[in-house]
Amino acid sequence: MAGGGFATSSAGGTQFEAKITPIVIISCIMAATGGLMFGYDVGVSGGVTSMDGFLKKFFPVVYKRTKDPGLNSNYCKYDNEGLQLFTSSLYLAGLTATFFASYTTRRLGRRLTMLIAGVFFIIGVVFNTAAQNLAMLIIGRIMLGCGVGFANQAVPLFLSEIAPTRIRGGLNILFQLNVTIGILFANLVNYGTAKIKGGWGWRVSLGLAGIPAGLLTIGALMVVDTPNSLIERGRLDEGKAVLKRIRGTDNIEPEFLELVEASRIAKQVKHPFRNLLMRRNRPQLVIAVALQIFQQFTGINAIMFYAPVLFATVGFGSDASLYSAVITGAVNVVSTIVSIYSVDKVGRRLLLLEAGVQMFFSQLVVAIILGLKVTDHSDNLGHGYAIFVVILVCTFVSAFAWSWGPLGWLIPSEIFPLETRSAGQSVTVCVNLLFTFVIAQAFLSMLCQFKYGIFLFFSGWVLIMSIFVLFLVPETKNVPIEEMTDKVWKQHWLWKRFMGEETDHEAKKNGFDPNYQL
Repeated sequence: MAGGGFATSSAGGTQFEAKITPIVIISCIMAATGGLMFGYDVGVSGGVTSMDGFLKKFFPVVYKRTKDPGLNSNYCKYDNEGLQLFTSSLYLAGLTATFFASYTTRRLGRRLTMLIAGVFFIIGVVFNTAAQNLAMLIIGRIMLGCGVGFANQAVPLFLSEIAPTRIRGGLNILFQLNVTIGILFANLVNYGTAKIKGGWGWRVSLGLAGIPAGLLTIGALMVVDTPNSLIERGRLDEGKAVLKRIRGTDNIEPEFLELVEASRIAKQVKHPFRNLLMRRNRPQLVIAVALQIFQQFTGINAIMFYAPVLFATVGFGSDASLYSAVITGAVNVVSTIVSIYSVDKVGRRLLLLEAGVQMFFSQLVVAIILGLKVTDHSDNLGHGYAIFVVILVCTFVSAFAWSWGPLGWLIPSEIFPLETRSAGQSVTVCVNLLFTFVIAQAFLSMLCQFKYGIFLFFSGWVLIMSIFVLFLVPETKNVPIEEMTDKVWKQHWLWKRFMGEETDHEAKKNGFDPNYQL
């Protein structure tokens, strides 16, 4: 089942008349709180898993290990499948929920899907805050994961459809900006709650996730659904009225007719996923899937999930490690803002390639320092080296936050043609959550096995993905969606080979009318 969605820019790249209205800005800010919730969940899990009270209650084996330096090595003291499941269960649930979310996004609309996400988030927060045993804790994480699946499907589509074309890129990155703000908020909360005496600070950390959950739920009740969604569901008059409100002009007839026609064409595709596998759609599919896999194999989520644990492992005290995680969270936010201003000016490729160099060398140097200074049973990193490791991690995080972070979501939303955009969005979200789950579940075991080599592992992947971008990812800056085939794919040295005419039989077999000219 594919999530709904179709492009709003006109054929030939014509710009429709549109003002940047308050309702658009407010709607986008409210919708993007789905990213705030996602970010908070990512950030909070690493913090609470380094709190003694939390470990003592749910993971006593890990707690005993952390308190007995002679029992196990520095790199292995947090290696526990249950502890990893606490973090990664959210992403597995999100992956499963995406299939249901794709149906509700198309049939019920973006707004109602965001409301469902908010309700799942609230239920998950209640379970986690009140958790008395590991089962309650995991159920809460699964509920939060369902919320992530619904929010990640609906919010990016909502943002891209409601925004005027000329600021679509910037408003789309609002989602990623909110993810980074959520991570920073979680790190600040963890830093404060770690100081609470009595060992119940983790409940406050998990409970405060109710703030972004509540904001998303209230926001979903307040915002209007997108004209695309309303027209797609046959509510033409309502869609036209909403289009007038969000564009701030009565001259919306050209865009309205374009949306009606786009909806008609989209409905012709009987098998969107099968259509996605057609030869002419393979370049977009390969790039979208590769970007999601590469985004996770930069190592960013491993660092964000487990930043406090990671810093504690390399010799920081518990308090200092949380403080260091707050610093990296702040760098993440600021660097994402840089991306909002630069993505439509310098282009996607330049940001990805520059960041590749920055991430590669920062991880390489971290690996060398840890290899020389941190052994299995000695964490004598020293104050100077410890600060240097934090600076290098911040260098890595900043590079990711203005490149692979937002562009991993933005580029797939730009490159799919009309008839496969909804299916493409579903595949993008699924692949992202699947590999997020893989990394979350495996990271602490990898840290135990690879030790400092974990950074060499991820830097190797950064090198591979940078080569991929250099040769296979075309520039999509300022190219209208309908002109991608002519201006991007047919001009590329490799992908142009996939742009030949397909047989009528193959096109009809995949549920698309080959005689209709876009």
